[in-house]
Amino acid sequence: MPAQADRIENEVAVFSALDKVTARISKFEVELNKTVTFGALRITPRACYSRPPTEEPKTDTFVEIDETQLDGSEKRIFTGWMFAESPGIYGLEHPTYDVWLTKCEKPSRTVAEDNPNATTVAPSDNPSRAAAAGANLPAERIPSEQDFRRRVRR
Repeated sequence: MPAQADRIENEVAVFSALDKVTARISKFEVELNKTVTFGALRITPRACYSRPPTEEPKTDTFVEIDETQLDGSEKRIFTGWMFAESPGIYGLEHPTYDVWLTKCEKPSRTVAEDNPNATTVAPSDNPSRAAAAGANLPAERIPSEQDFRRRVRR
């Protein structure tokens, strides 16, 4: 199984927004489940995930954006995921405003913390220490010798 980094849950989503009328670009931070107003838009992030800095960047947020109409009512104009690595594809493009995710901040926990029974063995230069550390693993987590061999399809 290939190595994969756990995603990190964050408490704050950082957005950039462009007001096309004034050519003003703004950056704002929004806590999850809180709402910020930018012009006639109300932006509410619901989740914000990132990866450790040592991994390939994958930063995304689930966001809801409402627009205040001229009569005072609100209309939902965007609900979905935004990805910081593809702002031109997954951001909000509105006739007056553009909004896109730039990053997530204030990590709260990783997905690995959700599974307290998962144990990892740190690599060691001393084989006897590594073997002793492996002895503490549950039987289903200890890899068999066959897993160390390279598999070749024929």
